Amino acid sequence: MHALRHDILPPSGVEFATTLKLTPSTITGSSSQETLPRVLTNVVVSRSNLLRIFEVWEQPPQISTYIEDERERRAHVRKGTEAVEGEVEMDEGGEGWVNMGSVKATAKKDPSMVSRFHFVREHALHGTVTGMESVRIMSTYDDQLDRLLVSFKDAKIALLEWSDAAHDLVTVSIHTYERAPQMVSLDSPLFKTELRADPLSRCAALSLPKDAFAILPFFQTQAELDVMEQEQNHTRDVPYSPSFVLDLVNDVDERIRNVIDFVFLPGYNNPTVAVLCQSEQTWAGRLKEYRDTARLYIFTLDLMSRNYPIITAIDGLPYDSVSLLPCATSLGGVIVLTSNSVIYVDQAARRVALPVNGWAARVSDMSMPPAHKDLGLCLEGSRLVFVDEKTFFVIRKDGMIHPIEIILDGRTVSKLVLLPVIAQTTIPAVARLLDGDLVFVGSMVGPSVLMRTAREEVPLELPAQQTGAATTINFSDSMDLDDDDDLYGDSQTATQATVGATSGTSATTKTRSVIHLSLCDSLPAYGPIADMTFSLAKNGERFVPELVAATGAGHLGGFTLFQRDLPTRTKRKLHVLGGARGIWSLPIRQSQRVNGLSYEKAMGPFSAEIDTIIISTDANPTPGVSRIATRTAKTDIAIPTRIPGTTISAAPFFQRTTILHVMTNAIRVLESDGNERQVIKDMDGSLPRAKIKSCSICDPFVLILREDESIGLFIGETERGKIRRKDMSPMGDKTSRYIAGCFFTDTIGLFDIEVTETTPAAAHTDKNTSTLQAAVAAGNRSQWLVLVRPQGVMEIWSLPKLTLVFSTTAISTLENILVDSCAPAALSLPQDPPRKPQDLDIDQILVAPLGETSLVPHLFVFSRSGNMAIYEALPAPAPTEQADPPLLNPRTAFLKVKFHKVVSKTFEIQRAEETEKTVLAEHKKISRTFVPFVTSPNIECTLAGVFFTGDRPCWIIATDKGGLRVVPSGHTVVHAFTTCSLWESKGDFLLYSDEGPTLLEWAPEVQLDSCLPYRNVPRSRGYSNVVFEQSASLIVAASSLQARFATYDEDGNIIWEPDGNGVSFPYADCSTLELISPEHWVTMDGYEFASNESVNALACVPLETTSTESGSKNFIAVGTTINRGEDLAVKGATYIFEVVEVVSDPNWTPKRWYKLKLRVKDDAKGPVTAVCGINGYLVSSMGQKIFVRALDLDERLVGIAFLDVGIYVTSLRSMKNLLLIGDAAKSVWLVAFQEDPYKLVTLAKDVRKRHATTVDFFFAGGDLAIASEDDEGVLRLFAYDPSDPESRGGQHLLCHTEFHGHKECRSTIMIARRTKDEQLVPQAKLVSGFTDGSLSTLTPVDEAVFKRLQLLQGQLTRNMQHTAGLNPKAHRIVRNDAVSKPLSKSVLDGQLLSEFQVLGISRQNEITRQIGTESALVLHDWSSLIVPW
Repeated sequence: MHALRHDILPPSGVEFATTLKLTPSTITGSSSQETLPRVLTNVVVSRSNLLRIFEVWEQPPQISTYIEDERERRAHVRKGTEAVEGEVEMDEGGEGWVNMGSVKATAKKDPSMVSRFHFVREHALHGTVTGMESVRIMSTYDDQLDRLLVSFKDAKIALLEWSDAAHDLVTVSIHTYERAPQMVSLDSPLFKTELRADPLSRCAALSLPKDAFAILPFFQTQAELDVMEQEQNHTRDVPYSPSFVLDLVNDVDERIRNVIDFVFLPGYNNPTVAVLCQSEQTWAGRLKEYRDTARLYIFTLDLMSRNYPIITAIDGLPYDSVSLLPCATSLGGVIVLTSNSVIYVDQAARRVALPVNGWAARVSDMSMPPAHKDLGLCLEGSRLVFVDEKTFFVIRKDGMIHPIEIILDGRTVSKLVLLPVIAQTTIPAVARLLDGDLVFVGSMVGPSVLMRTAREEVPLELPAQQTGAATTINFSDSMDLDDDDDLYGDSQTATQATVGATSGTSATTKTRSVIHLSLCDSLPAYGPIADMTFSLAKNGERFVPELVAATGAGHLGGFTLFQRDLPTRTKRKLHVLGGARGIWSLPIRQSQRVNGLSYEKAMGPFSAEIDTIIISTDANPTPGVSRIATRTAKTDIAIPTRIPGTTISAAPFFQRTTILHVMTNAIRVLESDGNERQVIKDMDGSLPRAKIKSCSICDPFVLILREDESIGLFIGETERGKIRRKDMSPMGDKTSRYIAGCFFTDTIGLFDIEVTETTPAAAHTDKNTSTLQAAVAAGNRSQWLVLVRPQGVMEIWSLPKLTLVFSTTAISTLENILVDSCAPAALSLPQDPPRKPQDLDIDQILVAPLGETSLVPHLFVFSRSGNMAIYEALPAPAPTEQADPPLLNPRTAFLKVKFHKVVSKTFEIQRAEETEKTVLAEHKKISRTFVPFVTSPNIECTLAGVFFTGDRPCWIIATDKGGLRVVPSGHTVVHAFTTCSLWESKGDFLLYSDEGPTLLEWAPEVQLDSCLPYRNVPRSRGYSNVVFEQSASLIVAASSLQARFATYDEDGNIIWEPDGNGVSFPYADCSTLELISPEHWVTMDGYEFASNESVNALACVPLETTSTESGSKNFIAVGTTINRGEDLAVKGATYIFEVVEVVSDPNWTPKRWYKLKLRVKDDAKGPVTAVCGINGYLVSSMGQKIFVRALDLDERLVGIAFLDVGIYVTSLRSMKNLLLIGDAAKSVWLVAFQEDPYKLVTLAKDVRKRHATTVDFFFAGGDLAIASEDDEGVLRLFAYDPSDPESRGGQHLLCHTEFHGHKECRSTIMIARRTKDEQLVPQAKLVSGFTDGSLSTLTPVDEAVFKRLQLLQGQLTRNMQHTAGLNPKAHRIVRNDAVSKPLSKSVLDGQLLSEFQVLGISRQNEITRQIGTESALVLHDWSSLIVPW
């Protein structure tokens, strides 16, 4: 059986991050447009196999009603307790010390600037990233740009740099160590390689198993390169010398074993490494024999002579040391983080410790001061980051940020001072200091945040002996938030006393330096998917499936709701409007004439933007009808004017005082009340011309395209209030043919012309043009005309003088980059007989801005063959060299722009017969057009996007942090679309779909920065299991919490109690069950388990019961573990709950109210790890057994069958009377359940020792496979085939396929996939959720399609440049010593195949020609397989 594994959602969150100057905009300091903000630096983040590049912009804030809103909001919120944009949770008691709210106002150094992330590029790599560093190589001196070094799980390092020509990362080199002797060892899959780089980029090191480093040295000067050349005859074009493997035990010191962490230290002449290791391993139970086993070694790397002298060796560090942080050069030394303390170690082996709880002194004999009696912090999972030379932050795993100050006595460190918590932020995975005062905290389980630090001098009212804790609280609480003038006070008196304040020794000091944090921006993320289920949601009027995933952890936990289409809400149906051929909603103003000129009547700024008129048009009754509608007082629609004929387009004209109305044979100027002011019949002398098929209107220009491919250009004269034809002689003969065209108004100054002077005459005219351009650009609104000729040439002409400034032929084959070919205007005269339309013809073209806070022009292209491509416009240097043979009439003006393809998509085209020109065919015609829009779904957000109408309509949206996304709208077909603010809402859309004319808006809180639209439901706790109860349409979820844990003996006496300062009970997992309404996300009811009981399994199972007519009802089955400490065996229990309806209070929000009723609690001798239902019975695991039980009288479970299985059952799945069992050690079992007599029969099992985390049935047609995933992310497909001799008569399951996914799967759902040739039983499709937040599907593939795509996969592997030089085929191969060659043949790699769609058409044809097929066929196969659900 064949299948396709395809990621429908990329990983979420940030695991690794680095800051560097990667893109040229960070050097010039400005982004692509002059008016836009300064680019401070790049931040590159990665999670699993996803690499994303951001720019950090410093820009003025959006001018809005934000200040008033903020003041009003603060009036309702108690001071100091404001929540910070969802990422930073305040303490609910509101004590005011978790003080992000008050900090917002304090830390603005320059209150007029804000720092924001801006998305640049992203790549899904064929490898799992394990580290990233910034390095500078010799070519850095030429372009001042840093290079990016990335390490991968299979011991590879890739050196990448930014290419401006490709507007992307390109690979400089790749270094692989996967065949190093250390990587061949058996335990290497458990090892995670880590990458570190020397601060001066002299070398980089990658940790390998068996205590070894792979060292990659870089050349820094020409002298080094010359020496190397003489020694080893190396070529000059590589920036590095040969890498080598450093074995720490043999080459440095035999005591360096079991490396915990390592860092490069700054300020040394040679690269210097600090290694934290544990030569003798121990654990909490052996501390009497072995404690303080951690050691720290500091040694230098002499790369030329290969000598590694040890500078400092320190032993006797606590056994629970976890990481190192290098200090600044002025201090020297290194910070060691342990679970219970923070230790500073200098080069002279002096140690200064800061214990944070009472355990520190108990687990270590190291001398340290006593811990403060109220301190009981845990530092596991913490991250450290220096914010200045003597202060670093400890960000704990609950997000609390503690500053620690290093106090100097002379030049030596005397003590570390722990300051009180200053804020709570996200749960950290990585912390980095960027650009002076910005701190980036990346998280794997939630949003990653960018914060600004600011120091402030505050009066010190208490005696200096006390810590600054109380001072900080007093300061924060008493601060007036709204008064920005007082925040900094008189800085002169403060600065004089800073030194004394920080040292804390002088009693006469009057001020103290306090650090404040303010939140600048965040990268949204939802974190790992623990479990998921499908529920029912409404999109407009239709019910659609919604994937409810339990995501996040701790205080960032909650639910994330994914939908395939962008969710909308229907506001009203407007059937009276019609509009199957077009709808336009226009803001038209009453005009007043002054001195012969018409002006817009003055109005309030808000009402000036509101639409007043809707024009709609239909094709029948023949010759069509157009309506002009307005809104009446009672918010209804009135249609005062009807006009026979079909409208092609309508737009406001003459500064929005009139309507320019284009019909199939005339162009009309209408007054604001719909009366006709002027009409120009589209005639050639007295002969009628061909019908107008499309047009583009951009005040004061009008472009019309006729069905015979000729065009007309008109210009409006503001003085007369009329339009006239415009001379088109510069564009060639007036009979020239064009297949598409549009206008574009550039409001941000990206489109910039460079004029070259060739002949005096040309120079003269062009000077005029260029000054005119400058004048127009000064108003920052330059206008341009984009035209496509039949032979596939796209030209951009400047207006109003019609100068050709850009020409390219690469558009017809949708190449990846479009640059100016410098060719003069092409000829496109009419042909005889008339030209037949070609597949590569451009059908639609549009240039429109996309974006959120900053708008970037994009070029949208749709060809007759159904290919859609979207290009981003980028600044480019003007072409310098002219064409080789000098042209007869060379161009004199060049547009300094290039276009880079960001999205490519294919649509199915159903072509009507060319000859069919009947009225019915005209009515059935579906027009696909790009319609630009600007919307404000909420007050803070304004988005510019494009809607693509027709069959499979979609929204095209670009966000600041997610880049460009194409999101399906969910309608079968949309004939017409417009934004509509007639009802005074900036978030309304009016569209004519298969449901008729509808006014709708986006669902609130929808996030559009990922491949699927999603909504977050924060619950401030994580959930381990979630199911959907169909009969009541409710969600049942098990929350995952922590409770204090104490151990008791058999008689119930407590064994241990806290017996000292800073010592407390440990925490253990516990759970509660919640019944949640998915409509309002309120918890209706719950069940609290014991404080040492946690939920393992949760399922909604139909069980036989006498309480319903059908004899069956859905119950909620729960399996739990009861943890009793190390000395007593673990127990478990099975619970059966029923969801019952109760009488609700009329004031409650959901009108129907439900409760959980506990029917059965059945104690078990072992943990109940999996539950499911089979034929009306309950199947549950207990330890090494499987039980089948019946629900008797709704009050007890009666056992009817059991089976001894493996070690620990991880999952159970049933289908009819078949049962699949997944085990943590014994892989997969296939079992049949028989009812007469009751028994479980083992049909087959996998005899190899494998870990199965999930198992599922997977079928299509008559074929059945068993899909299993293990903890390393390996997908296996098993076959049950008794006819195969290898299966020993069917006793063994045969593993036919192994496919490496490299990430652990926690939850799978089997859904139905219905194909066009509808069969009785649909195909099975599996949706899997992973611990890195990604979602993927496993879809059955037909034999013929599979063969085509497999050949294509081979071509793509061999013939394409893959990012970072990684090998896609090797990435999917699973190491299996039992077979001679890998078993990865039957599963296609969707990540690799998706790269085919992005290629240009000529490249696609070249690749498919080599495998004997057509690209259209392959793209059709592909698009039918990748639908999420």
